Amino acid sequence: MTASLEQLRRCHFAVDLGAARTRVYVKGAGLIVDQPSVAAVNTRTGALIAVGEFAEKMTGRTPHYIRVVRPVSGGTVVDIEMAQRMLRQLLGDKVRRTLRRKPRLRAAACTPHDSDPLAQRATMETLVGLGARRVELVDTLIAAGVGCGLPVERPEATMIMVCGAAATQVAVLSLGSIVTAERIPVGGEAIDHAIVQHLRHHHELMLPSQSVRPLQLALSGNGLTSQGPTSTEIHGRDVATGLARSVQVDTAAVRDAIQTPLTAVLDGIGKVLRVCPPDLVADLVDRGIMMVGGSALLPGLDQMLRQATGMPVHIAERPDVCAVLGLGAMLEGRIEPLVLDPTAG
Repeated sequence: MTASLEQLRRCHFAVDLGAARTRVYVKGAGLIVDQPSVAAVNTRTGALIAVGEFAEKMTGRTPHYIRVVRPVSGGTVVDIEMAQRMLRQLLGDKVRRTLRRKPRLRAAACTPHDSDPLAQRATMETLVGLGARRVELVDTLIAAGVGCGLPVERPEATMIMVCGAAATQVAVLSLGSIVTAERIPVGGEAIDHAIVQHLRHHHELMLPSQSVRPLQLALSGNGLTSQGPTSTEIHGRDVATGLARSVQVDTAAVRDAIQTPLTAVLDGIGKVLRVCPPDLVADLVDRGIMMVGGSALLPGLDQMLRQATGMPVHIAERPDVCAVLGLGAMLEGRIEPLVLDPTAG
């Protein structure tokens, strides 16, 4: 699945199709698209009304004939045609005209670790529909490791945790390849869902998942530890009456509610460490875990991992865009040839 550096240097643009956001890097121009993976469609005419941030704001607020869809789920394209239309709209006419002038247009794309052949084919067909003559696939773990500056090409272990919206991927990297990895079907969406369910069951308050951010911010300070703010006010709809209502939510109870999905992440980290060679685990004692992905910014998640594993935990400088920036570095030829070399080591 992982392409060679020589193949990637021939690519003209790179795409990271995530469940939450879509990012596009164009060679020589940098990161030009960073928008939610959302599209709004008129079901009467089939016309595409909006994409990206504007379409996301329409979620739950549209008349019956406008449908807000997410063509990417869990890092896998589930609606190829809609994903192509969304990408065309996000790129814009000017960029698409520039790309079409390239002879034998090539593209690169991130795919989740251990994604099945059907998921890989869906990603490739999406980019072929944009005019790409060839599509190179790169494991998200490798791309994110390069993007956050980890020395993945060296013979020392580095551990990376990609915290996505739909899944969390954990891996130990060495000599430009994945030594051992685990994909946990728990991400930022699962944490949001746990918060929504807690408010529904304990406060009889209905809350759309896009409105849980204020409550997550209330967990800041020491985050998921017990020293954060004691309570915060949340607005929603009463389950029984349907009227708007505000409640004071105990943040300690919310922390307990999200422990279940976070425990699954800890179990995945433990599984990776148990099957990793002892020499590489010894390297990780000092190097620790590097967190990337949009959900890595969940307040206090790093502190919880630090306490549970006893290892240093770091958050990348720009965790949400590490994967696409890593692809961009490979396209621009800024990576040593040893990286991604299948014969390395």
